[in-house]
Amino acid sequence: MLAVQFGAGNIGRGFVGALLRQSNYDVIFADVVDDIVDAINNQKQFTVHITDVKSEDIFIDNVSAIDSKKDISNVLKDADLITTAVGVNILPKIAPAIAKGISAKHLDEIEKPLNIIACENAVLATDKLKNAVYDLLSDDDKKFADKHVGFANCSVDRIVPPVCDAQGLNVCVERYYEWNVCKHELVGDVDIEGVNFVDNLEAYVERKLFTLNTGHAICAYLGFINDKATIEESINDENIYKIVKSAMIESGSGLCKKHGFDEDAHKEYIDKIIKRFKNPHLKDYVTRVGREPLRKLSIEDRLVKPMLTAYEFELPVDNLLVGIAAALHFNNPEDAESVLMQEKIAKYGLRDAVADFTSIADKELLDRIEENYYKLIENNG
Repeated sequence: MLAVQFGAGNIGRGFVGALLRQSNYDVIFADVVDDIVDAINNQKQFTVHITDVKSEDIFIDNVSAIDSKKDISNVLKDADLITTAVGVNILPKIAPAIAKGISAKHLDEIEKPLNIIACENAVLATDKLKNAVYDLLSDDDKKFADKHVGFANCSVDRIVPPVCDAQGLNVCVERYYEWNVCKHELVGDVDIEGVNFVDNLEAYVERKLFTLNTGHAICAYLGFINDKATIEESINDENIYKIVKSAMIESGSGLCKKHGFDEDAHKEYIDKIIKRFKNPHLKDYVTRVGREPLRKLSIEDRLVKPMLTAYEFELPVDNLLVGIAAALHFNNPEDAESVLMQEKIAKYGLRDAVADFTSIADKELLDRIEENYYKLIENNG
């Protein structure tokens, strides 16, 4: 079985690619970075370091790489599985390569199933990729793809900080991971070690989004304001811990109302997530976790969506609003979205900028976000 993994970065190698190789797929990484492609082809192996209380090294061998800037349709047409870990904003850029691969598969009448799974930190990322691919296919290619190509949405969860050793390919990851894939969107049989094939993916997507992603982001933004370098340093600050956990409880209350999760079980899940934040072996920087704040402030993402969900059920959202306000203070000159966010706040004023970033129209919510924004300045001035 052949799997092509778009994105040979830390997540691509340390999470998705590693699990595929452990499931006996022949794994080819597709990437635009020549140095990474060359290193993989020269070394053909790397080590995944499980960094936790109990550490472990997993040796991944017999891998190769291709330059995705070139025509790779001859490789893609023979693949059984295509996965991605490139960032949701990059998906439209890899769509042409995948479309060419499907066209080549159709031309050569290769009818074995091909499944495509976008393993991105976003809701329904595979749908976004499918739409971009289908925009580039002919009507005949679309009919072929409808029969022989599955586009399955998923949710993925593993903390993979940007830590490498001197070799450049070895990667550090936490032991915990979760990969849920929508079963009915697949074509044929797919077997990947550790994957949970589910019917109600939305519930799992939002459980992760409202818990790990919400808590992680708020911890990062509050840590940034309080001059903390890492997530571990941030969560070990008593005041930050209190706000982060309270925000996760608020988001969890809305989640349980919406999807019927058991509240006690969800509180245990929250505690498990916070324990992951406290892992002293993961040097996960707040600037990494907080990057792309405009995306994270959008109405379907980890800050606004859980807040609005809880608010619609008339549940408390006090700490979630603090988290949104904290995100507005993220001022990292190395992050393009952070720079743009600060420019818009300065140009249009806080309130109008927030309404634009978040799509929030409710006056009371905008008032409370604005109040928390300035309170954070007072408390940390």
